[in-house]
Amino acid sequence: MKRFIVGFALAVPLAISAAISSPDSSFYKDAAEGGIAEVEMGNLAQQKSTNPRVKSFGAMMVKDHSAANVKLKSIAAAKNIDLPTSSSIGEMASMTKLKALSGDTFDKSYIKGMIKDHQDDIAMFQKEAASGQDADAKTFAVATLPTLQAHLKAIQSIAEASGLSTD
Repeated sequence: MKRFIVGFALAVPLAISAAISSPDSSFYKDAAEGGIAEVEMGNLAQQKSTNPRVKSFGAMMVKDHSAANVKLKSIAAAKNIDLPTSSSIGEMASMTKLKALSGDTFDKSYIKGMIKDHQDDIAMFQKEAASGQDADAKTFAVATLPTLQAHLKAIQSIAEASGLSTD
């Protein structure tokens, strides 16, 4: 019995270590940081935008990305994966820039940023869905992709209505 306990005690840290350094750990990290940023920027859009469609889009970002963040946290917690609690440094810089803008300049910058963010997110989630090794991360990516694609379509529509390029 003593050997079993010692063996178990040695195996547990290895299992935890394996979960933390999962082959899909960068997906977990990037998805968490991106989700946090989308919520923060969505809140900012609701406060600062002068365009009702942009305000509505910001509210949708808060609602949808908050829900996705909760799902991702639940999956990560079950695997003992610690997720970031803030957005990335690059996303923080984008947020700081947006905070300094107002009116039409804010709206245009937010719209362009959301197009790029969602194009990048879709590419990352498609890659995870196609070649991820963690079954739960793949399932999360597959389930979240339609929402991200709908977001991209919505923000591109807002961009077109505002006379902005959607590329």
